[in-house]
Amino acid sequence: MERRAEHEDEQGAANDTCCGGQASQAPQASSAPVPEAGRSFRVNGLDCAEEVAILNRVVGPEVGGAEHLAFDVLNGRMTVLEGAKPLRDDQIVKIVGSTGMSAKPWDAETAEADQAAHFRRQRLFTAVSGGFWAAGFGWHVFESGAIGAVGLFSGHGEVPMPLIEVVAFLVAIVFGVWLVAPKAWSAARRLAPDMNLLMVVAVAGAIALGEYFEAATVAFFFALSLTLESWSVGRARNAVAALLDLAPPTARVIRDDGSEADVPAAEVAVGTRFVVRGGDRIPLDGEVTDGAGAVDQAPITGESALVPKEAGDEVYAGTINGEGTLTVRATKPASDTVLSKIIRMVGDAHSRRAEVEQWVTRFARIYTPIVMALAVLIALLPPLLLGGAWDYWIYNALVLLVIACPCALVISTPVSIVAALASSARSGVLIKGGAYVEAPARMTALAMDKTGTITMGEPEVAGLHPLGDASERDLLEAAVGLEARSSHPLARAILARGERDGIARAAAEDTRTVPGRGVEGTWRGGPIWLGSDRFAAEKGLGDAIPRDLAERIEGAGSTLVAVGSGDRLMGLIALRDRIRPDAREIVARLHEQGVTTIVMLTGDNERTARAVAAEVGIDEVRAELLPEDKVAAIEELVARHDVVAMIGDGVNDAPAMARAHFAIAMGAVGSDAAIETADIALMTDDIGKVPWLVGHSRRTMGVIRQNIALALATKALFVGLTAFGLASMWGAIAADVGVSLLVVANAMRLLRAGGDAPPPEGGERVATRMAQGALAHGH
Repeated sequence: MERRAEHEDEQGAANDTCCGGQASQAPQASSAPVPEAGRSFRVNGLDCAEEVAILNRVVGPEVGGAEHLAFDVLNGRMTVLEGAKPLRDDQIVKIVGSTGMSAKPWDAETAEADQAAHFRRQRLFTAVSGGFWAAGFGWHVFESGAIGAVGLFSGHGEVPMPLIEVVAFLVAIVFGVWLVAPKAWSAARRLAPDMNLLMVVAVAGAIALGEYFEAATVAFFFALSLTLESWSVGRARNAVAALLDLAPPTARVIRDDGSEADVPAAEVAVGTRFVVRGGDRIPLDGEVTDGAGAVDQAPITGESALVPKEAGDEVYAGTINGEGTLTVRATKPASDTVLSKIIRMVGDAHSRRAEVEQWVTRFARIYTPIVMALAVLIALLPPLLLGGAWDYWIYNALVLLVIACPCALVISTPVSIVAALASSARSGVLIKGGAYVEAPARMTALAMDKTGTITMGEPEVAGLHPLGDASERDLLEAAVGLEARSSHPLARAILARGERDGIARAAAEDTRTVPGRGVEGTWRGGPIWLGSDRFAAEKGLGDAIPRDLAERIEGAGSTLVAVGSGDRLMGLIALRDRIRPDAREIVARLHEQGVTTIVMLTGDNERTARAVAAEVGIDEVRAELLPEDKVAAIEELVARHDVVAMIGDGVNDAPAMARAHFAIAMGAVGSDAAIETADIALMTDDIGKVPWLVGHSRRTMGVIRQNIALALATKALFVGLTAFGLASMWGAIAADVGVSLLVVANAMRLLRAGGDAPPPEGGERVATRMAQGALAHGH
């Protein structure tokens, strides 16, 4: 289930049904000067890894080798790298045109319009093909009745098909193969038979035999698969574009004369100072030069609590300033911020990510040329060597092409996948496609984010530690009074504990926030304060905090909050992100299922991360990570393990998730970027579904193997019968349809793997964004 860079061409790769494109007339060579290498081209039809293989095979030798080419499937972009043989743009366009695809020099301003136009053309041709197919079938049912419609599947025999029906099916065929025929012709000219060529030849053979319905059906469904593939690529591209919304487009810059002005973030130079007000998103990476506050860095680092910021501290674009105003000096241009790197990493990972090479495609490398060779031999050898009748043996050769057309074989996998997708959705798990139904069965390593994955992402009071003559109730009452009107996550945890212990929510008076420190006010006639150990130190009470108690709190993975009354320290409150109650059991079950390595990747501090990992039973811990560090950690795992998965819920997890072999998002609370990047989403944020997913994957793969074996056995039988002239057209079609029905019935057993309950609350939001992606990826 390789999602890593695949610039190497696998010799003899055959196109899957996900691949297709459109050719255009290559421009005539010109006498224009030869430009330098290092140019990009927009390639229409570059939708999946199989087209990358074709371009490597055809264009690669012309530019000095496939290593001189780079591809961005997400944006349909091919780049001829520096050091390649110098070829003019029109020469490269002509070479690409010979593959059945079309190319033009890259223009960023028109790329999106080109992509949209290509997709509109695919949709139009597919819709027209489907419309005429339905019209022909409807006319047949109208003329012959429902029972008479069976004739479409068993052959018309000697009864001629009505002209209007023939015309409808022929139009469906023309529009269905229009975008595929150029690739099939290219494969034929290169003597490299692939699924495109076999499909076109099978359609032509069915037409020659008068089986227009069979030909139209194959053409329409093949065209539909191409359209869905293009759509899925567009969905991924839109997900990356959505990341840009995290950073504001403008920054409030401080000019030399002290005035302020809103300037596009892309135009802000390094060293320029800008203002970030409370509640604003930070537009650029920078260093705080004035002011103090607390910043929500969860979109970038995944930290569960607001991070205090003061002069000298670093801030990131896309994060959110809490209370207080910050003056920040830009340290990086907009194109080089941490957020920009995230966007590039996600896009790069998607462009290098290859779809799993389905078994049918690998088999087609041998199956397709052998079938076509057998058809030629059956048509020629008996008449030439044994004096057989030419029309009889040509008929048998065409029958072989019809039975060899891998309809039942191809449907054996996707119908099982569809059933598996449906049952998993009913169980609260959304899977984007067939590749990611198969992957969990072979998973050997799993990387998990901490916040929102292993933990609930909701702080709770882990302990109350009164000091001096204060009681636990005194300590909690004071804290509740100060936080009574706050909506801060840590405040909500204190208020929840107070409510549980029956503490009345009596708000302190004259409360004010001390940015980056805490909160203070008046309670029961005297001053009171609450905040970090740094705040306590500023109050002259740092030494009053018992060191062993502070170390014990932090060592347990908790955040220390000090509460004082005037010049007296009342005690300490330990706040901790709540660990999911079943996390330890889930990790143990995954180990039992053969997941040998489970790793925690988090932006939180080392001590907190190790405390959580020890409690849950996780094998390895990587803490205090930025997004690029998480990507590096995933790449290390990918190098050591066959199949690596990543679970996360934030934008900061998206690049690492894209780099893993497959990714799982905590869907109900996860960010749009994480969900779009992920291949699987847990609608209830229940990681207990991961062991269920592994078992479900294994059941599905068992059914797929049964279906493939049944389809191949049936085809082998009819190939043998055809070789001896014992097969007929109606028998071949009946066998193909019969096997298709059998594999569908077998696959439907997978529907029982899911629960009967409706999708849990929160699933609708994820389903809206992923359901169609599942269809597209799952053929």
